[in-house]
Amino acid sequence: MKRDTAFFCAECGNESAKWMGKCPACGAWNSLVEQPVEKPAGGKKKSPSPGPAGSAEPPVRLGLVRVSEEARVSTGLNEADRVLGGGAVAGALYLLAGDPGIGKSTLLMQICGELSRRHTVLYCSGEESVRQLRLRGERLGSNDMLVLAQTGLEELFEAVKAEKPEILAVDSIQTLRSAALSGAPGSVSQVRECALALMRLAKDEGVTVFLVGHITKEGAIAGPKVLEHMVDCVLYLEGDRHLRVLRSEKNRFGSTREIGVFEMAEDGLREVPNPSETLLTGRPVNVSGTCVACVMEGLRPVFAEIQALVTPTPFPSPRRTVSGIEYNRAMLLLAVLEKRAGLYVGNQDAYINVVGGLRVSDTAADLPTLLALASSHTDKPLPSEMAAFGEVGLAGELRSVPFIEQRLSEAYRLGFTTAVIPPVKNTPVPEGMRVIRAKTLKEACRLVF
Repeated sequence: MKRDTAFFCAECGNESAKWMGKCPACGAWNSLVEQPVEKPAGGKKKSPSPGPAGSAEPPVRLGLVRVSEEARVSTGLNEADRVLGGGAVAGALYLLAGDPGIGKSTLLMQICGELSRRHTVLYCSGEESVRQLRLRGERLGSNDMLVLAQTGLEELFEAVKAEKPEILAVDSIQTLRSAALSGAPGSVSQVRECALALMRLAKDEGVTVFLVGHITKEGAIAGPKVLEHMVDCVLYLEGDRHLRVLRSEKNRFGSTREIGVFEMAEDGLREVPNPSETLLTGRPVNVSGTCVACVMEGLRPVFAEIQALVTPTPFPSPRRTVSGIEYNRAMLLLAVLEKRAGLYVGNQDAYINVVGGLRVSDTAADLPTLLALASSHTDKPLPSEMAAFGEVGLAGELRSVPFIEQRLSEAYRLGFTTAVIPPVKNTPVPEGMRVIRAKTLKEACRLVF
């Protein structure tokens, strides 16, 4: 008896006849979900990708391929251009993802509104009607683009063929459905085949395509993992209620360490050209458990406040809550604080938070995080005009980090007169700034408290 359903891996899209705990293709655990078997509509086998078919070109020697500098198109938003590496590349496929309500559609419509002043832009929405798009466009000041409310992939390609846009935005990829497949929109096969068709459109016709992707409750992009491999650039929009951070997790045409900072306003997302001043606004003075850290996001030094709270717990197992820093890294730092600095925190709750919703991955945040924990544990406030940065090893030693001169210059510009750094020699120091060079965490605590 022929089965009507099969099990598909949510990570790689591999198909299996029965459920297994581990995907045999990619090795992911508990990723197989049961879905209807995708059958060609009408019973006849046909290509599920209605996009332009690639021409059958013979192989060529790589050294003989003619190359030219990729033409970049400015999005009109400096923060977005910074993350993209100088602007959007013609013929590239971009994927924008984020939590529900974070502002993905708002940011994409603002970008399309700016691009529509110089280029032909087609904005296709499968989640909103044309009237709803008009209302949002009036609020954002974006009324020059072409809009289409459509969920059919074939109908979308007909509109592309008729209008010949230079920029195509699809909101979202999970709402598109190809008539060549019988599955529901958002299924593994539908997302994979629709993305493949749009990728062929971008590469063959030179159309710059922006896709919006949904996020699962685990924080991953919904759909098969192959979706992230297909696109040229994966952008994540994250943050809290006010600040939004645009981060590049993958970029074939630029750096993956740059961030763009925005703030939500009535007329959409506004750029924050100097995020350090915004992140440090309202910083408490003469309060224990807070320290200013300098982290590098690409080539931009960003200053953020790290707060820590260490308090006795009445429960047998102390609680550990971390926001903005990788959890395992925070547990490592707590162990170093106890073993190398002599501050026992095994019977106390520990809370660590990076103010402003910024997610820090730079190891230079190790030292300020430990200083904030030590300040809260001893209830001694750190000097308000002091900033710190440096990586901390398991032996409690302070290790050097890159771009020390740029970090110190930016700290001095923001008004910090003291900096605690690793013992690096021959580093230019701004005139009037005091630099504390400590070899170990224990020495740094002794010098600042």
